[in-house]
Amino acid sequence: MKSNQILAIFLLVAAVLFIGFNSVLVVQEDEMAVITEFGKPKTTYYKAGLYFKKPFVQKTLFFDKRIQKWDGRPYEIPTKDKKFIILDTAARWRINNPLLFLRRMKNFYQANMILDDLFNGATRDFINQNNLVEVIRSSDWKVGQEVSEQGARQEAVLLGRDKIIQLIRDRVKEVAAAYGIDVLEVLIKKINYTENVRKTVYSRMISERKRMAAQSRSEGEALKASVLGSMGKTLSTIESQAYKEEQEIKGQADADAANIYGKAYNQDVEFYKFFITLKSYKTILGANTRLVLRANSPLYKYFKQTH
Repeated sequence: MKSNQILAIFLLVAAVLFIGFNSVLVVQEDEMAVITEFGKPKTTYYKAGLYFKKPFVQKTLFFDKRIQKWDGRPYEIPTKDKKFIILDTAARWRINNPLLFLRRMKNFYQANMILDDLFNGATRDFINQNNLVEVIRSSDWKVGQEVSEQGARQEAVLLGRDKIIQLIRDRVKEVAAAYGIDVLEVLIKKINYTENVRKTVYSRMISERKRMAAQSRSEGEALKASVLGSMGKTLSTIESQAYKEEQEIKGQADADAANIYGKAYNQDVEFYKFFITLKSYKTILGANTRLVLRANSPLYKYFKQTH
């Protein structure tokens, strides 16, 4: 085979491979593809797989179908009640219509610029329309749960942070749909006061906490006095009842003793006298006791009988 024929075959194979390579389109799992013909969109592929296109005439543009992150820059914004705060927001979005995204956005850089305007504009509108308490309180917050930063208990929250975020998301989602973008979530990462407002708020918070502490101490002292008074009354009642029972027991014991003495006296009068006298000796006589008795003294009676 001549060299010219070999070269011709080689060129033919190379041309076939080149044309075949430009005719095959591979879409990955995390991609979407738009086929353009002479710069005009023709076909859109949402699912991963192997596809074919016209070589040289048609071109392929790939778009990431994964969730994208938009991260805003912190900026100062006033609330309806003229409180200036520094707000830092973020969002999650993705392309749901690559053909529309291609026509309106062209690329991700331009998409982020437009999203900056959409998110910042919607956020500013809703923050300007609501008081500070609506921005910092959650939507399920109830009156009386805690003392506000303003130094007094707040009125019930009408919207709350969660619903305001939802309203921002809904507005941006509606507008962004025209650009082939689906807004999934809006987040408020951080809310902070400006320096001037922060000093005022902190001062009010300190004053309110001191007032609450004084009120708690006062209520505690009142409760303490009430408990001590009740305890003293209960103790007095117990002591009175105990004394009453003591006297009743003593009275009953004395009565029982008298009854026993009476029975003993009736059984043997002389023995009873003897027993009482001996008992008197035990009470009267001590280690250093001296008695001077007359001869007819009852105490001396039984001493005489022993001699």
